[in-house]
Amino acid sequence: MKKSSTKFIALTGFFLISFIAQAQEVFIELGSSQVPMNSVFVIKVSIKNVSMKSYSDFPDIDGFVKRGTSSSTTSSFVNGTRSSEQSVVQRYLPLEEGTYTLAPFSMDVNGKSVSSQGQKITVTAPSSSSSRNRFGRNSLGRSFGTPREDPEFVDLKEDAFLALTTDKDEVYLGEGFTATFAFYVADDNRAPLQFNDAGRQLSTILKDLRPQNCWEENFNIENIYSERVTIGGKNYSRYKIYQAAYYPLNLEPVTFPSVPFEMIKYRVARSPSFFGRDRQEGFKTYTTKEKTVKVKALPPHPLKDQVAVGQFSLDEKIDKLSVETGSSFEYEFNIFGEGNISGITDPIISESKDMDFYPPNVVQDINRGGGRVSGSKKYTYFGIPNEPGNYDLKDYFSWVYFDPEAKRYDTLRSEVRLNVTGESKKNVSISSTDLGSFYDTIDSESNALQNLNEGKTMQVIANLLILAMLGGAGFMFFKK
Repeated sequence: MKKSSTKFIALTGFFLISFIAQAQEVFIELGSSQVPMNSVFVIKVSIKNVSMKSYSDFPDIDGFVKRGTSSSTTSSFVNGTRSSEQSVVQRYLPLEEGTYTLAPFSMDVNGKSVSSQGQKITVTAPSSSSSRNRFGRNSLGRSFGTPREDPEFVDLKEDAFLALTTDKDEVYLGEGFTATFAFYVADDNRAPLQFNDAGRQLSTILKDLRPQNCWEENFNIENIYSERVTIGGKNYSRYKIYQAAYYPLNLEPVTFPSVPFEMIKYRVARSPSFFGRDRQEGFKTYTTKEKTVKVKALPPHPLKDQVAVGQFSLDEKIDKLSVETGSSFEYEFNIFGEGNISGITDPIISESKDMDFYPPNVVQDINRGGGRVSGSKKYTYFGIPNEPGNYDLKDYFSWVYFDPEAKRYDTLRSEVRLNVTGESKKNVSISSTDLGSFYDTIDSESNALQNLNEGKTMQVIANLLILAMLGGAGFMFFKK
């Protein structure tokens, strides 16, 4: 019984691995090696049983120019098993007759690399009877009763839109909000759509979109992928193109202007044929609506122009709770939470002759994800107590911030109590201070009083001698 179970599990694992390997099959097909001047060469990339979420650029070919792409999806049910194939075809238009080489190349499809050995391509004179390519319409269409002319294409109404949204319509000065620039496509949309060089467009759009009166924390979206959202009871696929958290620096409203974004929109064939094209590439520009976020002033407070805004907590550590005077200890004051971590100001440290604190080491950590910015800013101090006693560090360390949810100011204070033993070090500190060379010569100088007029008489005599020397030198010069 155990042997049978083991065999069954092994066979199941074998078929499962085989199925996964088959399910993720990616392959490249090349067009005909003979291409007339009035036709095109194509490269086709296909993936089976998996949605094609991303693919890298098609290669360039000497003697050809790229002339757009088209995509298609096919599915079938055989013996109760569903299979599908999604393809993208890149068309190349020849520039002149001759023989050209498509060098070996590789492409990344859904993060998986697939290679092609390339081939020689011969461009011949225009021919009305030759086939265009192995994936496009050709003269065989006449044998099946399909006309050579392009089919009639129709423009389907798409159910999609472009929008810039914010998670808050009103914020306090310094309070963060998240802005999302995304494209939305309804689940029941029938019009084929595709992104058109989104990176290049975004670099131009951000010059107008980014507000000048805010600190920005960019979420750095590298790959555009879909996520399901529901708007007004209707399901959409949202494709985030850009997302960032903004923190107002003044009381001016934060305004996002209306910006355009171009998409590839395909017109579909009214009566698609087996050998003909089933879609025609076109372009459509979508625009966002202007969006404004109001900024409110913080309530009155002596530090309202210096405090950070957000939800924060304190995590503190000390390497020892008991220390002798003159010895050092290490103390960490770690502020963490959600808000503008880069804008956190240094804690306020009360000065005291009983204890010396040196400038801290600072470590900052910022996390951007899930539509929010969080992190921490850790201050590490070294302290040396000069007087024995018990010390509450809350009397030395405090940090004030404004909580926009509670709509009030709050203070983070230390809860550490330090016990200091030993003798006072205040006098030792004073005696160890170098007072300079003036005081070093006190013991070697005489205590006798001196007449200040004697010093002036000698100065007058010296000046007269100098004038006499100058006069003699002038007399000798003029005499010669």
